[in-house]
Amino acid sequence: MLKKIILGLLCILMGAVFIFSGYTKLNPIEPFEFTFVDLGFINWKIAPFIARLMIGAEFLIGTLLILNLNLRKTTYKLGIGILIFFSIYLVLLITITGNKGNCGCFGSVIQMTPLQALIKNLIMLSVFFVLYKFHEGWELPKKINSLIAVPYALALLFPFVNNPVELDYSEAYLNQPQNNYKIELDSLYSSATLNIPPKTLSQGKHIIAFMSLTCPHCRIASKKIRIIHDRNPQIPFYFVLNGEDKNLKPFFEDTHTDSIPHCILNGRNFVYLAGLSMPRIFLVHNSLVEHDVNYFELDQSELEKWLKE
Repeated sequence: MLKKIILGLLCILMGAVFIFSGYTKLNPIEPFEFTFVDLGFINWKIAPFIARLMIGAEFLIGTLLILNLNLRKTTYKLGIGILIFFSIYLVLLITITGNKGNCGCFGSVIQMTPLQALIKNLIMLSVFFVLYKFHEGWELPKKINSLIAVPYALALLFPFVNNPVELDYSEAYLNQPQNNYKIELDSLYSSATLNIPPKTLSQGKHIIAFMSLTCPHCRIASKKIRIIHDRNPQIPFYFVLNGEDKNLKPFFEDTHTDSIPHCILNGRNFVYLAGLSMPRIFLVHNSLVEHDVNYFELDQSELEKWLKE
């Protein structure tokens, strides 16, 4: 009897971990979306749907584990499958970028390196195998199973309701009238530190992103820009960073954007160019800001179109 109680509680604990994992990925959801694009075989338009389905699957698995329902028939298999998928991604991430930054397994609530997350997944897989061998839980009759299909569907659909997919944002800024106001880059050339900005920023087309090293939204934007840069290194991004030197390493470890040209600009000069709202992403043509883009609108294909105009 004691053994059954312990296994049942272990099952509930595993379910709580899955629900917590899904919840922490949901707001903000963009870094988790970027994960699927970063794999290389899912595009920007499909990734938001895949991300929400995966989070919904975590909610579903967690609920079934807490209720101890259909464990050997469905729940354990789903849980093991999703953990193996995430573990393969983590191995690829460690291989390509190293064991640095936050893997995003628990969103931004709990910071974990890819290796720590991989160890966590291996422990959870071991627990699943123990549960599969010794704990059957409750198997519901087919008639009742059909009745609870609605709660199952609600668990999968919850991420779509809580954080709806925006389908029409990517072309919004290119369809709007151009801003065409001049950005005075002289203060950037004279006051920037760490790296000397190239004077060529005043010539031709560039995407200049103003980021604060401690701003969470700036980190989300930087992760998206890094993936776009990896997929097309010809897109001319430039980062103007604001913050203390001690925050530079954590920023790059988290966003993996150290290969993108950048400098540091602090104080009034940064505020004069970027304003107070972060991040600011400017599409600049011969020192004229043609578009002021937020990171939701940032779209690789639209940037490529703009560069060809």
